[in-house]
Amino acid sequence: MPLPARIVAAVAALPRLFHQGDHRSLPLLLKSHALLITHGLFDNACIFSSIISAYSHLRLPSLALLVFRQHHSHHLPDLIVYNSLLSAFSRNHLFCQTLSFFRRLRLRLSPDHFSLSIAAKAAAELLDLPTGRFIHSLSTRLGYNADTVLSNSLMLMYFRCECPRDARVLFDELPLKSVASWNTLISELAAGDALEICQLVKQMQTEGIKPDSFTVSTLLTTCGADNWSQKRGKELHCFILRNSFNGELDFHINACLIDMYCKARRMDLAKHVFNEMDLRNVVAWTAMIAAHVEHGQNEEAIKLFREMVLSNGLLPNKITLVSVLPAVASLASLPNGKQMHGFAIRLGFNTETSLNNALIDMYSKCGSIDSARCIFDDESWKKDVISRRSMISCYGIHGRGDEAIALFRKMTSLDFKFDHITSLSVLSACAKSGLAIEGLEIYNALVKNHGITPTVEICSCMVDMLGRAGMLDHALHFIQSMQFTPPASVWGALLAASVIHNDEKLQQLSYDFLLKSEPDKPSSYVSGSNLYALSQKWDIVDQFRARMKEQGLKKTSGSSWITS
Repeated sequence: MPLPARIVAAVAALPRLFHQGDHRSLPLLLKSHALLITHGLFDNACIFSSIISAYSHLRLPSLALLVFRQHHSHHLPDLIVYNSLLSAFSRNHLFCQTLSFFRRLRLRLSPDHFSLSIAAKAAAELLDLPTGRFIHSLSTRLGYNADTVLSNSLMLMYFRCECPRDARVLFDELPLKSVASWNTLISELAAGDALEICQLVKQMQTEGIKPDSFTVSTLLTTCGADNWSQKRGKELHCFILRNSFNGELDFHINACLIDMYCKARRMDLAKHVFNEMDLRNVVAWTAMIAAHVEHGQNEEAIKLFREMVLSNGLLPNKITLVSVLPAVASLASLPNGKQMHGFAIRLGFNTETSLNNALIDMYSKCGSIDSARCIFDDESWKKDVISRRSMISCYGIHGRGDEAIALFRKMTSLDFKFDHITSLSVLSACAKSGLAIEGLEIYNALVKNHGITPTVEICSCMVDMLGRAGMLDHALHFIQSMQFTPPASVWGALLAASVIHNDEKLQQLSYDFLLKSEPDKPSSYVSGSNLYALSQKWDIVDQFRARMKEQGLKKTSGSSWITS
């Protein structure tokens, strides 16, 4: 006997009642699930589909799979139920399981455009080009090659798998392009040629498709600090005001405007956009906080954070905390850092890798190595290369080079892939702890075994490390063996070491090369002046000061700041 339409409609509305990941809604869903079973209303595929979707909205894909298996054990395979399960896996980022069950679906049923679209998205996320090409071929055989949503998913797959030519061919062959089709193309090309993107937007409007909020926000991210980009950004701002974009994406557009003006170093305009907003959500506040941090206005960033929480009653998200923590670290304000950490724990972000990495860096710069180590030793979150690099830097800052080396060796045993930043962190830790022999061994291992090409920063660090240890001849030999012309930072490191160890011959040699490398920088003349002042050669010191005055060079004034 068929179910009344009102019951089916009521159950179909279940997924929309539950907020994403809000487990407070779980008891209501469990009661609804139980009532459907006890009243014998679980024979309809639409009801099974709605219950699966509801569980997926609550980020409980395991329960969604349980409901699917219950249907599968008592009923014939149904495409609606399969699609709901595929969607549940995809929504919860279980892309391997999505493709696995898509293959099972293929053995029992013929997939529709919805199934193919979800599978294409999973292939894109997994960078699985062969599977993506198979899905494209299958969609053509089944007659779905004109489906816009499916084509957009396939375009995204080709872009992610670094096949932009295939994506462009697919786009050009699409008989009916939606605004989402154009957005997919524009967003994936956003990091490329700005002129090409502008041409695409013009072509889009020529074909009668009006840019939406997503299009505009994507274009704003392409506007940089050069004059042409700033002009284009202001034109986009005018377009936004003329078209009065409404809806949830308004917040995102304003955040992009703030970010654009920040990159253009126009904080006055960024503040104007922020102040003109009628409503400000956490995205807008986060964009403004990040803008202040990027421009070194750290106290203002912390002040904004407090205003957001205390005056506006908004709770920060993970990105807000990650954005404000560098400001705390720059000010070495441990009390503020502990407050941010407390927010993270209360809001349930203490297992987020990026946030924990920022907390380690903050505690390190605030002088609390024990707090940094406490976070690092916590086994409840997954550590990545950045986590270990941050901890190595922390050890280096606090002169605990042995522990930095031990962590580096542990990373080696776990087959981590090292980059230049991690290499620089461990070598810097060796330099600050006076572990020159160990540093040389690590440097040789990085170059020979891990394929690290010495950069200017790494070479400067090596010269500094050898110089601090008094191995000045080794430092000079290292400079002479470099594969590129030694820059000023390398000679500056050798000069500092020769001054510490009172090697006048090496002082003069390194200073001569330093002056040749940077003849127009005040710091070069100041270094020379200080060098001859140590030898009490005041006539030469006066000559340096006179040359600086002739060339209009001025020493940057130093400053200090004390906070309570």
